[in-house]
Amino acid sequence: MDPFATLGIPRSYAVDLPALEKTHRELSRALHPDRYVDAGASERRAALGKAVEVNEAWRIVRDPIRRADALLALGGVPTGEEARSTASPEFLMEMLEQREALAEAKQARDLPAVRRMAAAVEARSAETERALGEGFARAGAADLAALAGKVAELRFYRRFLDEVSAIEDELAA
Repeated sequence: MDPFATLGIPRSYAVDLPALEKTHRELSRALHPDRYVDAGASERRAALGKAVEVNEAWRIVRDPIRRADALLALGGVPTGEEARSTASPEFLMEMLEQREALAEAKQARDLPAVRRMAAAVEARSAETERALGEGFARAGAADLAALAGKVAELRFYRRFLDEVSAIEDELAA
């Protein structure tokens, strides 16, 4: 499935999420099962299938990682967990060190340190998203594989921040 085509937007990493949300609502309203009560069974099934497809396309396009994965997949580049190996060994070592520091801060119950680490990773994540936007805007088919490494980095940042959130919940309790 091409989520961009499903939503009627150009294939691009840069999307106007508020406008896209409006488009999603309009499509969802048009495909709502209540509109097909008097239709035949095949037409109702088709509308329901299309509604499911629109909802999945919206979930993909609104998430920066899934959106990038979709663009890469449409360009023939491996995505998801397959792309994990595209992160550089230096980056992987740095993330390992960050996670160790996070574990130490958790053990010490040092919430300010946890939050400082989170802020630094959030900044790096935002920078990576910006770089992805620029990269996809100018990328040719040969450049797409290089962007897979940035998507892998974004995945690591998200996992780190998810772990931070769990630690914050635990330490705040």
